[in-house]
Amino acid sequence: MNNWSDIFEGAVTICNPDGIIVYMNEKSRKQFSKYGGGDLIGKNLLDCHPEPSRSKLSEMLQVPSTNTYTIEKGGTKKIIHQSPLFENGIFNGLVEISFELPDPLPHFIRD
Repeated sequence: MNNWSDIFEGAVTICNPDGIIVYMNEKSRKQFSKYGGGDLIGKNLLDCHPEPSRSKLSEMLQVPSTNTYTIEKGGTKKIIHQSPLFENGIFNGLVEISFELPDPLPHFIRD
């Protein structure tokens, strides 16, 4: 089987602890094509974000933490999940996973 993120329907973007983009799956490259797509690999993630997103990402690189939220652009709703990556207990960067949300989004309460 291929790397799961190569066949995942959402966008997967990974940066190293310095904020340098080191990986983008196909969906991520397409999603950010107007900003350079795959050419963003090797660029600093902070340079790709305006405030206040830039400050939030900078904080997450300094003090690894998780950030999850939803957005809507052009009538399409997405969930964005940003999370630290650790390897052998050492902070190794951030991963961002985003994907479209169906409308309406079913919600189930399971006790």
